[in-house]
Amino acid sequence: MSDVQDHYSNLLAKQYTWMFGMSFSAKVAEQKAILADALQPATDDSGLGLAVDLGSGPGFQTIALSEMGCSPVLALDTSESLLKELQLHQKELPVQTICADLLQLGQFVSPASANAIVCMGDTITHLGTRDAVEGLLGSVFDALVPGGRFVISYRDLSAEATGLDRFIPVYADEDKVMTCFLEFDRTDTVMVHDLVYSRVNHQWLLEKSNYRKLRLPIDWLNDAMVRVGFIVHKGQAGRLLRLVGQKPQPR
Repeated sequence: MSDVQDHYSNLLAKQYTWMFGMSFSAKVAEQKAILADALQPATDDSGLGLAVDLGSGPGFQTIALSEMGCSPVLALDTSESLLKELQLHQKELPVQTICADLLQLGQFVSPASANAIVCMGDTITHLGTRDAVEGLLGSVFDALVPGGRFVISYRDLSAEATGLDRFIPVYADEDKVMTCFLEFDRTDTVMVHDLVYSRVNHQWLLEKSNYRKLRLPIDWLNDAMVRVGFIVHKGQAGRLLRLVGQKPQPR
């Protein structure tokens, strides 16, 4: 995942919160509504406990989970700068930040100890291979208590965009414009090019970087979760696809 880490370090981390076009608190409220729907009825009084946010970024889902009553909440991310941003927002909430790869989940969470684990905002496509995705699914399944839930939100880029459809406006204000270009140069991955123009002293300066994302068909990811043992439900999380996997209760 070194190219992903470099991309965040060189470009994306400092644009991350800005590019959603809303305040941090508004983004948390949006994610809280998505998570409340995905985790019900697991987040009733008997279902609150340890939650894990894989690829937490600045903490939209982390803070949402904590405000919903999950305690503690572990936030894993490889970006130190985004974790520092999260720490500025956590205040007295029972949140622990961990700078680590999400594939290291088993090093920080004991088997059958987490009530909820989330991997949202397209994070799962940052993994290098489908084998890595299946490995993560197995680690998540092992870490969840019976009845615990795993929530994924992501973009299915398995269908190749062509022509001008490969250019995606991300966000813009009077001093900054961000756009994205997708290059479908491989069958299993897509190269993502991010371009940010910033107005500085009446000039427009360009920052640019790229990284690879996995192309994960929704049916493949659904089937991979089923193979691990999850009971899976499909849905939407805003503009992203959502999968909720529940670890079965023992019979």
